[in-house]
Amino acid sequence: MRVLLVHPSALMYSEIFLRLEPLGLERVAAAARDAGHRVRVVDLQVLPPAVLDAELRSFAPEALGISLNYLANVPEAIEIAKRAKAASPGCFVFFGGHSVSFIAEHVLRQAEGAVDAVVRGEGEPAVAPLLEAARDGGLGSVPGVVSAEGRGPAPRLLESLDGPRPARDLMRRRNRYFIGELDPCASIEFTRGCPWDCSFCSAWTFYGRSYRKASPEAAAEEMASIREPNVFIVDDVAFIKPEHGDGIAAALERRRIRKRYYLETRSDVLLRNPEVFERWTRLGLRYMFLGMEAIDAEGLDLYRKRVSPDDNFRALEAARRMGIMVAINLIVDPAWDEERFRVVREFALSVPEIVHLTVMTPYPGTEIWHTEARQLTTRDYRLFDIQHAVVPTKLPLEVFYRELVRTQAVLNRKHLGLRNAVGAMGVLGRNLLRGQTNFARMLWKFGRVYNADRQLADHRRPVRYELPVPEHRAAPPARQELFVHTRTAAPAHRRPAPEADGV
Repeated sequence: MRVLLVHPSALMYSEIFLRLEPLGLERVAAAARDAGHRVRVVDLQVLPPAVLDAELRSFAPEALGISLNYLANVPEAIEIAKRAKAASPGCFVFFGGHSVSFIAEHVLRQAEGAVDAVVRGEGEPAVAPLLEAARDGGLGSVPGVVSAEGRGPAPRLLESLDGPRPARDLMRRRNRYFIGELDPCASIEFTRGCPWDCSFCSAWTFYGRSYRKASPEAAAEEMASIREPNVFIVDDVAFIKPEHGDGIAAALERRRIRKRYYLETRSDVLLRNPEVFERWTRLGLRYMFLGMEAIDAEGLDLYRKRVSPDDNFRALEAARRMGIMVAINLIVDPAWDEERFRVVREFALSVPEIVHLTVMTPYPGTEIWHTEARQLTTRDYRLFDIQHAVVPTKLPLEVFYRELVRTQAVLNRKHLGLRNAVGAMGVLGRNLLRGQTNFARMLWKFGRVYNADRQLADHRRPVRYELPVPEHRAAPPARQELFVHTRTAAPAHRRPAPEADGV
């Protein structure tokens, strides 16, 4: 079959700070191609909509799949599905991805016949049997698939992360992928899943708290095939198992592979395994994202981070000693008042690290979806991008956004303003000499993207597609009910992941 895979447009946050290659979509593309299908990919993060329209006309796909890792992209995806059906009425249209896995039936109904199936769970093991069923019938028997025939068997976990290797050759304009000054930047995956259970996160509920690792040799072999000088390691938590991080490092050392790396981890993992991170600094680790989420014990308990403020600050000191630049994330509670914003600004200016702010958002698949979502002030998918408030704010909404943007602007001037741009002329110069302009462009885009008037106006847009409301329950759901993948659906040879407090 002729298969066209599509990644929707960039979200608000991605307009400035990063634009990552769609690694999951590339792996699904590889799995479909391995099954004998002709595959093309359109990434609307880096390509204009006219490219998609041209592909619908010239390639005339028999199947079109859209990646929905972000709720905010659901309306766009449904509109693309309708355009595809109008261009080719016989085209089989399917959705897949992290976020849509939790609301598959709802989105299928909203699409009103424009979407034939939604894949729940991991896409690599599902895409080949899905396309076979689209051609020959039997959608109801495909694991993880939801269609007009109902919900099929439980989704299957990919048996090995060693393959399929992402079909990077299908991507166009790879030079548009970047994160901060790492421009251009490829992505790679060493592990999948998270053993922790933070209340605001759906990574652990998606994978059923499973945790799997690519073999060090396969990881190093894939790294050797990446042409970009910079690589973002997309693992939810890097180097949970120190022997795995050491194994990959050793394999890279044998191949004499040196790149600049950016990864995400937890403070307690960094403190427990400092020698692994030190080894990676010698391989080129330069940046690290730490989801601190809160600067006090009360906030950390609220989000069930299972670390203390002291752990977080000791981790920052450890990273500084290693020469790693850390980006901190703090979750903005809609209950913040002006004084709390002031305290956060003072903290952010007192540390050398980059500080990012994201607004607390109840997402389907998280525990707080079932405790907070009935307070939603909007169900507009487009506002669920961690940059808008979707539950009541203590401050009037316009004041909340004014304080949020004011705080973000202070942090922006700290790291991305003109003074720092002048100090970063070496980085800018090297990137520009290679024709890379992503980092340069982001330095001066802040005011056009982040402003209170724009964010308020976003709430006034006409709404066509809305999130479902979770059913009212006398008690919170059991954890197993939140899982997309379950351990019983996993390969029998894979050992279950350890519990969060025993990792």
